[in-house]
Amino acid sequence: MSEAPTARVREEDRLLSEYLRKIEHCVGVLTPAEVWWRPNVQCNSVGNLLLHLCGNLSQWVLAGLGGAAFERHRREEFAAGEGGDPAALVARLRDVVTACRAVVARLTDDDLVRVHTIQGITRTGTGVLLHAVEHMAYHTGQIVYVAKQLAGERAEIEFYPHLK
Repeated sequence: MSEAPTARVREEDRLLSEYLRKIEHCVGVLTPAEVWWRPNVQCNSVGNLLLHLCGNLSQWVLAGLGGAAFERHRREEFAAGEGGDPAALVARLRDVVTACRAVVARLTDDDLVRVHTIQGITRTGTGVLLHAVEHMAYHTGQIVYVAKQLAGERAEIEFYPHLK
């Protein structure tokens, strides 16, 4: 792989790892009830977002870029209203992110320019990877916000203490 794509792909891999670390921390400060809390029926709980990230990353990276077989049930990701042990949900996300990082590590220049159609959306391999990283960033921010809102002072969420 040429130098510029290699550097970009390494950064995207680093971001997947960073977002996972933030999510793990935030879920760790929430009670199971808080993980499944929704401010209203139009909003998603942290639990829904964990399920959704597993589905999205599996569809876009593991199946889309990696060629793994995957059947997604997207509506179920958002329909879940309770259940799922938070630690098990985070472990599942960790497994998915680990598998995604393995796919990312073996991408070639050809993989990055190959065209894929996922969810009716056509993107190059680069576009697929950027979508997955951006999507995880978006939902990581939502999870951080909910954790700060619900856990308050007990959350001790400070990802950049060196900037204080």
